[in-house]
Amino acid sequence: MTTEVLRVEGMSCGHCVKSIQQALADIGVNGDVDLAGKKVKVEYDSSKQTLKAIKEAIEEQGYDIA
Repeated sequence: MTTEVLRVEGMSCGHCVKSIQQALADIGVNGDVDLAGKKVKVEYDSSKQTLKAIKEAIEEQGYDIA
């Protein structure tokens, strides 16, 4: 398993947390969203998923990866 911490801009509420968690779950990635720290810690199998796809899933929800 690979673990990365992404800085995510634009999160402001619990709905933001849930939408990011759901987007990650939809592509088979575990995500721990830290609203106050504006970070998302993701854990994924790099043989099944790419960091690029993870970033795109978050960006598709309307958030920016710093």
